[in-house]
Amino acid sequence: MSYRYMRIIVLFDLPSTTYIDQKAYRTFHKFLVNDGFVMMQESVYCKLALNMSVVNGVKARLKAHAPKKGDVEILVITEKQFSKIEYLVGEKQSIIEDSEERMIIL
Repeated sequence: MSYRYMRIIVLFDLPSTTYIDQKAYRTFHKFLVNDGFVMMQESVYCKLALNMSVVNGVKARLKAHAPKKGDVEILVITEKQFSKIEYLVGEKQSIIEDSEERMIIL
């Protein structure tokens, strides 16, 4: 795999005490899933990007859809850095969405 690829990791902590907060959470979560983000852990999602111009576009969309309350953080790392993640508990899950192949069968 070429290491020009980038990973966009979104970490968020949103309030869910009121109905309005819960709706904002659901809307943001749906946006992430529809935009191609894959859940790594609860409230931690990642997406593969081809280069920094794609990353900048995704950042702009995230800023436009981020809820008014809560905390949303964006971390951008290279694919080489992402591949060095160590799993202390559990096992690495192989997901097809990260494939370089043109046709992905889900």
